[in-house]
Amino acid sequence: QVQLVESGGGLVQAGGSLRLSCAASGSISILNAMGWHRQAPGKQRELVAAIISGDRINYGDSVKGRFTFSRDNDKKTVLLQMNSLKPEDTAVYYCNADVSLFLDGTYQRKNYWGKGTLVTVSL
Repeated sequence: QVQLVESGGGLVQAGGSLRLSCAASGSISILNAMGWHRQAPGKQRELVAAIISGDRINYGDSVKGRFTFSRDNDKKTVLLQMNSLKPEDTAVYYCNADVSLFLDGTYQRKNYWGKGTLVTVSL
């Protein structure tokens, strides 16, 4: 019903930059929240940045001041500009969307994840 397509991962040296993009498609009635999480080997998945309840953007503490989250005008594409990358930013980055779908006459709230894109930061 809803697909999230991520792009932009890759290999970069420490101090470099990458930009991730995630586009949502499907019959979305309400986009409640959308953003990025990441999971490094052996660690739990954590919030990177997300937009919720309209225009409020939350950032994970470890990326504040280095990463910038934005949303395209169509409001179904989100971008993550990652600057001053560090080796500890190495992880699989997952796009996430919390949406409301109009199904069977009612609004149903559902959560979707993308397949993930690998970001590797080398020394």
